[in-house]
Amino acid sequence: MLLSLLIIIPFFSSFFSFFSYNFNKNIPRWTALIGTISTLLVVIILLIQENYCFLQDKHYPNWDYQFIIPWIPSFGISFNIAIDGLSIVMLIFASLLSMIAIVCSWNEIKTKEGFFYFNLMLVFSGIIGIFISIDLFLFFFFWEIILIPMYFLIALWGYKDQKENSCLAANKFFIYGQISGLILLSSILLLVFNHYQITHIITFDYNLLLHASLNQYVEYIIMLGFFFAFAIKMPIVPFHGWLPDMHVQSSSCGSVEIIGILLKTAPYALLRYHLVLFPHSIEKFAPVIMFLGLVSIFYGAILAFAQTNIKRLIAYSSISHMGLILIAIYSNNEISLQGVIIQMLSNSVSTAALCILSGQLYKRLKTQDMRLMGGLWSYVYWIPGFTLFFSLANLGIPGTGNFIGEFLILSGLFQFYPLVSILATTGIVFSSIYSLNMIHKIFYGSPTKNFPVFFVNKQELWTIIVLIFMLVFLGLNPQKIIDTSYNSIHNIQKEFNYSILKIRL
Repeated sequence: MLLSLLIIIPFFSSFFSFFSYNFNKNIPRWTALIGTISTLLVVIILLIQENYCFLQDKHYPNWDYQFIIPWIPSFGISFNIAIDGLSIVMLIFASLLSMIAIVCSWNEIKTKEGFFYFNLMLVFSGIIGIFISIDLFLFFFFWEIILIPMYFLIALWGYKDQKENSCLAANKFFIYGQISGLILLSSILLLVFNHYQITHIITFDYNLLLHASLNQYVEYIIMLGFFFAFAIKMPIVPFHGWLPDMHVQSSSCGSVEIIGILLKTAPYALLRYHLVLFPHSIEKFAPVIMFLGLVSIFYGAILAFAQTNIKRLIAYSSISHMGLILIAIYSNNEISLQGVIIQMLSNSVSTAALCILSGQLYKRLKTQDMRLMGGLWSYVYWIPGFTLFFSLANLGIPGTGNFIGEFLILSGLFQFYPLVSILATTGIVFSSIYSLNMIHKIFYGSPTKNFPVFFVNKQELWTIIVLIFMLVFLGLNPQKIIDTSYNSIHNIQKEFNYSILKIRL
């Protein structure tokens, strides 16, 4: 029952936020914050109750907690949720970043507050559902349900002077999301019907479908469907078209939810579903995936360097980092997979912080164009130093989680794919170029005009300080995260290799 609270608390918090606005406009924000904190406390209780520090060398999947009730029994669909170490790590950071998003919106959202927090908590509920669903239909349900509240967050609470562009960005996001969902649903149904033809049992249970016998051609088609569905949401080149526009038009809190949390559902899905459901086909398709990852690294970095809009630059830098994560997932190396976890979390924190800082600059300067900035170091307190720190973290400076994640990914990748590892390493050089170029354009040089002196308020200051501590914690003590997720990652890698070996024999 404790596991079900992870869905119940944020879901009902969203409705309470919506209806409580009629009584007091401050109740929705407090309801959302309390609901997110309560969800985090439930996750912490589940973490404390289970010992994640020792290897449990068992067959995958090995769930620590599971909750299942019938939903549509005639079609083999159930409300089936479960967690392991990997889920726990993703749930903790999703809760923490959602709290940051709510705090950022505290004084930023001035209209329709009830409806705003209703949508924000629905997105949070959907993300939680993605991380704990082990019924494929339930997973698809949460994958799709996020689109609706996310659409409203972009269209209604984008920048006030760009409402038309906000609606266009929201439409683009929705269309891409619908295409992803349609491909995913078709692939899931094909997998389920293929399993039914062999066993005469119709089920969407991940545990049962995991060991389904598939024709190699059918498996390849389904594998491609899952990959394209997740690649669109990730996103990687050439499926990235929705992200820059949506990121530019989103508010700061919306950007934290999108870049910090929403984009990380796709790498999680690749690890949880794609890697272990279709090992034989993935072994053949891995070179193509790595090529796409390398293209994303360099394409995203080059486009980031060419941008004049600060939020569009951050969006393209995320695409570049997603390329590195994609390569690591299919590297067939456990060290790289551990690096993926650290890199996902660190990239979420550093990118979310840059989104918040860019929002603070926009609030004071009313522009995102770096050409209209310049020389701001003398006019803005705290923000330049924070931006420099997170920009350096984004390119992997030692002492931050980004360095640990990239080091683990590249060192693990080098064991099997040395050339790919060397090429991916050069992407770090490109990261330094566009990151330092952004700092130079905004804070150094001659001012374009006389700016008033700006100060950050205490809420903004403490929000950034919390993100700094999170990033430094990941850099100085990554073993906590590695220990928690180790059983899951080890068993996923073991299951993948076992399936390959069984097919060969």
